[in-house]
Amino acid sequence: MSGEKQRAKGRVSMSAGRFGPRYGRFVRKRVVEIERVSRAFHTCPRCDTKSVKRAGTGIWRCRKCEFTFAGGAYQPQTPQLKVALRTIERSVQQSRE
Repeated sequence: MSGEKQRAKGRVSMSAGRFGPRYGRFVRKRVVEIERVSRAFHTCPRCDTKSVKRAGTGIWRCRKCEFTFAGGAYQPQTPQLKVALRTIERSVQQSRE
């Protein structure tokens, strides 16, 4: 046998450690990922600095320029918003041609 220690499979600590063994491994992993994204700094759509923090559910505020805007519950730009913006941009380009 080698002298290496075996790592525990699927051990989740970080912010989901408060749940202990409850709710299952994958649910706790999702909670960790959602909380990591929601607590991070994001780019401001107005001043382009990385200073946007979550003020509440779906409310985002830039700490530099004090710009407050609505976004997703856990991230300022949801994947659906990105798809909608691409579609709008494509339709604008087609109307110009």
